[in-house]
Amino acid sequence: MTIKAVLFDFDGTLADTLPLSFYAFKFIFKKYDNRDVSTEELISMFGPTEDDIISNNLLKKEYVAEAISEYYQIYQKDHASQVHMTDEMLKLLMYIKSNNIKMGVITGKSREAFQISSDSLNLSHYFDIVITGDDVQKPKPNPEGIFTVLEFLGVPKDEAVIIGDSNADIKAGKAAGVRTFGVQWLSTYQSTHFEIEPDFVFTKIDQFLKILESELNFKK
Repeated sequence: MTIKAVLFDFDGTLADTLPLSFYAFKFIFKKYDNRDVSTEELISMFGPTEDDIISNNLLKKEYVAEAISEYYQIYQKDHASQVHMTDEMLKLLMYIKSNNIKMGVITGKSREAFQISSDSLNLSHYFDIVITGDDVQKPKPNPEGIFTVLEFLGVPKDEAVIIGDSNADIKAGKAAGVRTFGVQWLSTYQSTHFEIEPDFVFTKIDQFLKILESELNFKK
């Protein structure tokens, strides 16, 4: 079946933002709770937005609002110097766009965090729709965000794929009935193994590009 829509996760999939997110979270928990939180602990907190991660896990609740505000200050201040789009990813996005394949983002990031990244990396013009953690009642692995995107794009589930670096992405895709592509193609990703086997696992961006090219050539 021809791919007519590509649905991307963001952190660890489209952009190598996880190291910056980990740094900012670790700084916050150290400053306000005086505790060292490991990367593994942080990953186990992921799913909700940044605001909710801090709100749910900060021990000193009286500092939640201040901690959230400081998290975003760090994330924005260091973004331009620490996060860059790879040439391979830009090539992939341009190829998808030039072939009139629709693109959506389904991310657990807050709208504020996504906007910081999108503005810094100049990504907004690629996507037809972006669903953030602020836009859903139930985040991934619930398929709510996928169903919302497919309805908006007017694309049936068997003509869409979801691409993500976490178990939540794959579980959401399976629950929605779309093809699922797991990725480990950036320096940092959430899941080193997938609890549910994706249709493919890519370790290089070019691997997915070749699948797109072969499907489009077959259609011609």
